[in-house]
Amino acid sequence: MGASDVFSIDIKKRSDCSREDYLSNLRKSTGVFISGGNQLRLSTILGGTPVAKVIRKLNADGVHVAGTSAGAAIMPEHMISGGRSGSTPTPRSVSLSPGLGLTNSIVIDQHFRQRNRLGRLLAAIAYSPFLTGVGIDENTAIFIDHDNTFSVEGSGAVTVVDPSKMNATSVSTAARNDAINITDIRLHILASGSKYNLNTHTATVFDSDPVTQIFNK
Repeated sequence: MGASDVFSIDIKKRSDCSREDYLSNLRKSTGVFISGGNQLRLSTILGGTPVAKVIRKLNADGVHVAGTSAGAAIMPEHMISGGRSGSTPTPRSVSLSPGLGLTNSIVIDQHFRQRNRLGRLLAAIAYSPFLTGVGIDENTAIFIDHDNTFSVEGSGAVTVVDPSKMNATSVSTAARNDAINITDIRLHILASGSKYNLNTHTATVFDSDPVTQIFNK
């Protein structure tokens, strides 16, 4: 993919995260990519370790940190570690755990449309309504810029759940398997070329059809 020098950090247990050869290579990195698998396994192995601290420091200094599947889910401070498929949110739709903490403004769900995960993203937002929910389809990515604006690339779409105007939710009183109320929540579906500002909660949509562009303006 154009990288001139690539090395793999083969972390299998927490003690691997203190290996000086791994840390030395990591500190010199100009980009970090975290593979997929099980995000809870990733977080329980990496959390609080020297490797996690170096990754956060690199990212704070402007180094791009990316991930796929579980590697994407672990990026934020609040991570979806599990849950149920389906469109209707219930208190048991989602499990939340600490992530890497590279951002504290979003929660990410992956394989979104393919695995029907709208309900668990809505439940995550009901539990933590200061977060913006971002559901990423397969073969699709978001790129978060330094100004907290992300752009969408790929063949699928990104679903944004914006709770900034949310008025009420019954997640704290509903029975474990009951559907929950969530009112005054906004939903955006963003395709490749679109952008979303996480600070202002505004979407900018690119459309190749000039008639639609004029209408959108």
